[in-house]
Amino acid sequence: MKKFLIKVNGNQYEVEVEEIRDGSVASAPVAAAPASAPVAAPAPAPAPAPAPAPKKDTAVPAGAQTITAPMPGTILKVNVNPGDAVKKGQVLLILEAMKMENEIVAPADGKVASVNVSKGASVNAGDVLVSLA
Repeated sequence: MKKFLIKVNGNQYEVEVEEIRDGSVASAPVAAAPASAPVAAPAPAPAPAPAPAPKKDTAVPAGAQTITAPMPGTILKVNVNPGDAVKKGQVLLILEAMKMENEIVAPADGKVASVNVSKGASVNAGDVLVSLA
């Protein structure tokens, strides 16, 4: 048996290790005993919350059809502005989620009433992205 002092996460332990010879192990048990009482590791400091990205226009007009984020992600590109006329299927913006670029399209013909996000903004599932009048 050989004795070693091992330090793990700031705690020092005295360990007895049995040596193996020719593939056979002696029958003596291996014991590990802490040399000192374990000390709890200090809790990591909480990360500061990132500042929210500025939004262009957060008001949604009454009666407007809203287009919401289908999943959490980041806005890569905004293709429309308030007042623009759009056709059904036209790409309104690009949402990056899980390393994929997702095109958010107009569900119907209409006029853009408000754009509630800006390029680089992080959005959660269900957040209003654009509203159509």
